[in-house]
Amino acid sequence: MSASSQLVQIELAPPPRLPKPSWLRAKAPVGDNFHNLKKLARGLGLHTVCESAQCPNIGECWNHRTATFMLLGDICTRRCGFCAVPKGRPEAIDWDEPRRVAEAVATLGLRHAVVTSVNRDDDNVGGAKIFAETIRQIRELVPECRVEVLIPDFQGLEEPLRIVLEAKPSVLNHNTETVPRLYRAVRSGARYERTLDLLSNAKKWDPAMVTKSGVMVGIGESMDELIEVFRDLGGRGVDILTVGQYLRPSKDHLPMTRFYTPAEFAFLKQEALKFGFKHVESGPLVRSSYHAHEQADVAAG
Repeated sequence: MSASSQLVQIELAPPPRLPKPSWLRAKAPVGDNFHNLKKLARGLGLHTVCESAQCPNIGECWNHRTATFMLLGDICTRRCGFCAVPKGRPEAIDWDEPRRVAEAVATLGLRHAVVTSVNRDDDNVGGAKIFAETIRQIRELVPECRVEVLIPDFQGLEEPLRIVLEAKPSVLNHNTETVPRLYRAVRSGARYERTLDLLSNAKKWDPAMVTKSGVMVGIGESMDELIEVFRDLGGRGVDILTVGQYLRPSKDHLPMTRFYTPAEFAFLKQEALKFGFKHVESGPLVRSSYHAHEQADVAAG
């Protein structure tokens, strides 16, 4: 089979629309915490991945005082086939951003802050320094708040990963996203082995670090391929695994091949637990930050 025939292609004709099953319906976001965080983020010129990535759990997480802030602007240098974040040429790095994120965390009284970013392949070291400074600023203002980072692959460079690890995040997350066969279509500019190396190095350079990764399903992978990914991640000492349903953000993104059932998610969780993870979160609406505070509790224990 040729390499090109193994890739998922974005079709020119619209696919038949699959009806959304009942288990994929999230509650509309409501509540004081939700509205306060939205207003505060706007006032401080901050971006939340909860909004940019159109996360279905935004209301639940924000009302549990868990939020995911997106550093380094809202323009990504990569064009991944699944992602709703805008792509293009980013603006200059904003060195005051860590202070504003910490201010938001303190004002809202967050108990668990997740900090992620767009890819900044134009300045990987600068991006890592922003992550590290954000961790430090949050810890200074809100010592009791745990800080989880969801980092890009930094193009496989060691220095940026070391910079982030030296700031001692509570959890270091880097998403695998999909199976190796689909990487070129799903994760533009990424490499499967590079992802595994990053997670392996995080444990090697800081054995006490809690590491985490996530996988989407419904893009054309097989169950056997998913289980092999779980085996690879478990073999790198990853502590926490998340498995969730891919939902196509628009017709310009990769097509979804099918909905997984709750029973299939339960099966994937049981299979994953065989490979040594301390916690596996597997379900239709699961995203990287879903129940992040509870996952950290389990892994730390």
